[in-house]
Amino acid sequence: MQTKTRDVFVDGGIDPQFIADSIAKHGSKHQIGAHQIFLGQVRADQVGGKTVTAMEYTAYRPMANQKVQEIREAVFSKFEISCLHCHHSLGLVRAGEICLFVFVSSPHRRAAFEALEYMVEEIKAQVPIFGKELLGEDGHQWKINK
Repeated sequence: MQTKTRDVFVDGGIDPQFIADSIAKHGSKHQIGAHQIFLGQVRADQVGGKTVTAMEYTAYRPMANQKVQEIREAVFSKFEISCLHCHHSLGLVRAGEICLFVFVSSPHRRAAFEALEYMVEEIKAQVPIFGKELLGEDGHQWKINK
């Protein structure tokens, strides 16, 4: 059975209300005993004496969505989880705003911990998302995932 590839991208920073609403929707799912959440936030790093004011994210959307779907399927096959949601920003995200939201639910906490870590690490390693660090008004550099 072919699963429909979801679009994980949102324009700009991820709204905290969206995150809260996502959590609230799981209150009626009584088989869930644990939730784990990862929130990636844009840092105001210092680079060559300049401060990162924002990130500008780009991606080859069809390929990135397909890769996230593959990783998501691997997570479901490796861990006993109930739900997994992933959202990543595209476009301009200012320092302090959320750029990555991964939300894993499971009957038990250990699976939720392990699935979340696996998902985040695989996204960073495999998904073709590119971030340009904006350095004030007159500079930028491409971010290297660590």
